[in-house]
Amino acid sequence: MKSRLHAHVGTIRQLEILLSVHDKGSIKEASKALFLTQPTVSIQMKKLAEAMGAPLYNYTNRQILFTDIGLELVKTAVEVLDSFSRLDMAIGNIKGFKSGTLRLAVVTTSKYFIPHLLGPFLEKYPDIDIQLNIGNRQQTIDRLKQGIDDFYVFSHPPSDIETESIEFLTNPLVAIAHQDHPIAKKNNLTLQDLSKEPFIMREKGSGTRYAIEEFLKHHNTKLNVKMTIESNEAIKHLVMSKLGISILSAHTLMYGGQSGLVRLPIKELPINAHWFFVWSKSKRQTLLAAEFLAHIETNGRSLLQKEMISNDILSR
Repeated sequence: MKSRLHAHVGTIRQLEILLSVHDKGSIKEASKALFLTQPTVSIQMKKLAEAMGAPLYNYTNRQILFTDIGLELVKTAVEVLDSFSRLDMAIGNIKGFKSGTLRLAVVTTSKYFIPHLLGPFLEKYPDIDIQLNIGNRQQTIDRLKQGIDDFYVFSHPPSDIETESIEFLTNPLVAIAHQDHPIAKKNNLTLQDLSKEPFIMREKGSGTRYAIEEFLKHHNTKLNVKMTIESNEAIKHLVMSKLGISILSAHTLMYGGQSGLVRLPIKELPINAHWFFVWSKSKRQTLLAAEFLAHIETNGRSLLQKEMISNDILSR
């Protein structure tokens, strides 16, 4: 068994595919994240299963559920890729981080502004490679627990993991509606007015939903949730179609489009959240990671703050 595994569980790409399927929970989502076709991902997973001599996962209610053997292989894949990450770190440190790979895992809403931070950094260090993983809050927490990446971006960092972090940007959550919706014609609105309208909510596990629910608890208010959606863009299109109202991060509007939408003047809003760059206390930072963190603190923060000020988001 040992020699067979050494011979066949061999390619780093196969292990990366395995971890992506495990993280995303489906072949389809893993293929999107890796920019591969679904058949390619399926074939590589099949090859890994053949090498192990046992199934790596089963389908339960159309969801992938990893077997015990599959989970052991996932654990080993994390260790193997972490070893290569340490090698990459050592080489990068020797070279003075002129080359190397920076690994980021970010929650979905932050995808709107993260590219604006990466652009200037890559201009300064053109030989740097970036691995960017985008997932919901729980998926990003899972990666943090495994120590896969250099940095993680949350609006609400997990409190049950030993981490360090810097707050680098405000994340105002605002109420939106279609400009022709009756509520959009009103002024001096309150949460009670909001609670009477059909509401479109982000899915469980998202940072946006977490912030909204904590805010509602504080104000002892419930919303009339009619739909739960996993995508900010889908929510905006539903609101554009006058199927309800919602609360989203202002960043989804500033960078992701706002055609036909208006910001509602709710007395108790916005929800004043913040964005954090987070890293594991137990993971040693590379020189490249340290340089990127310095870039965020000295350049990135001010760049995004200026863009927020210059964009009068959904002004009425």
